[in-house]
Amino acid sequence: MELLNTVLLTLITLGILVSVHEFGHFWVARRCGVRVLRFSVGFGRSLWSRVGRDGTEYVVAAIPLGGYVKMLDEREGAVAPEDLPFSFNRQPVLSRMAIVAAGPFANFILAVVVFYALFMVGVRGVAPVVGKVEPGSPAALAGLEAGEELVSVDGKPTPTRQAVSMQLLKRLGETGEIRLGLVVSGSEQTREVVLPINDWLKEQEEPDLLGGLGLAFELPVIEPRIAEVVAGSAAEAAGLLSGDRILSVDGSAVSTWEDWVRVVRASPGIALPLQVDRGGVAVTLSLVPSPIEQADGPPVGQAGVSAVIPEWPPEYLRFERYGPVGALRPALAQTWSLVVFTVDSTRKMIEGLISPKNLSGPITIAKVAAASARSGLESYIGFLALLSISLGVLNLFPIPVLDGGHLLFCLVELAKGSPVSERVQMLGYQVGLLMLVSVMALALFNDISRFAAN
Repeated sequence: MELLNTVLLTLITLGILVSVHEFGHFWVARRCGVRVLRFSVGFGRSLWSRVGRDGTEYVVAAIPLGGYVKMLDEREGAVAPEDLPFSFNRQPVLSRMAIVAAGPFANFILAVVVFYALFMVGVRGVAPVVGKVEPGSPAALAGLEAGEELVSVDGKPTPTRQAVSMQLLKRLGETGEIRLGLVVSGSEQTREVVLPINDWLKEQEEPDLLGGLGLAFELPVIEPRIAEVVAGSAAEAAGLLSGDRILSVDGSAVSTWEDWVRVVRASPGIALPLQVDRGGVAVTLSLVPSPIEQADGPPVGQAGVSAVIPEWPPEYLRFERYGPVGALRPALAQTWSLVVFTVDSTRKMIEGLISPKNLSGPITIAKVAAASARSGLESYIGFLALLSISLGVLNLFPIPVLDGGHLLFCLVELAKGSPVSERVQMLGYQVGLLMLVSVMALALFNDISRFAAN
């Protein structure tokens, strides 16, 4: 059932993004006087179609990994003389550029609308309070201490943990310094420390941003109380139930969830006597943790339970909310910041400053979409906005077969005063298609590798 929900959610997510992108092309094409023959969400065999009053065929196709708007064009077939004024290839070059750029631009507009709505409703986050500093780490050498709050990174305000992560992501693969603004909890006094970096986390497939500096955020103490028991797990076989509180394991008292996990992971296949509190009654059980193989070490034990996650105290929560006018500015700023970040990350990957293993494909998108949906509507539509920006930026890359490639040909036409030859365009499309397929294959390979490792 969970797999089906993930697939459906992924199809809905891709359907929204593709529909918005193609509608951008469609809307501007119609305004420029171009006749649109087909508006398709997806490729391949048609699952549903109808012809609108405007003469356009609207289609939902079987393969949901994209879509297209088919316009009247002499390059794709014969056009009646009376219809030539409505053909795409007969439009002025600036009109054609507007039609091509409208798809990515529509994706950016979607992101602005989503962020605008989020800032209107209110964005919640957790204060980035330092919980632990690793001895000998760059953070420790710079004098950071547990309990301090990170209020800025490289001069940019960081009211939440997400904001800290976003600013640190921008520094991946770089050499230089990271400046952290700090304030002691309960105080208004601020200070700044400088942490040197050199090819920072360059080779890491899933970079640990805070760990790379020797930091960890403060976490609430999680008591060893069970929220859910996985069906067919070692915990179910042992008789553990939702709501049980672990009192002791293997004769040692347990006060936190971390204590419980540590013992279980260190005891694969070993019978562990347990004592749990079940509704005020002490119950004795025996658990044999399932051995889970590790790619880079010996097997670890797994019980198959989840913890009851406590609520954050009010003083740790941050809340941003704006009015109908005020929300527009942060929405535009957030969208622009993510556009710049996406372009810069791509540049770093091409230059080798970021591992190409960070490139993700449809499997990772599906997993992240499902996880964000489980975290709540705010998290999911935020992910939708990020994905929309990524799609818009990707399509603007100057690669033939993408919108950016078409724009490149139009710019050359503007410069030389005549269209690029059909032969050069066809060669460009072949090279562009090869590049695109290669990138998609790498992304899918990374997805499968991550899936197999987990």
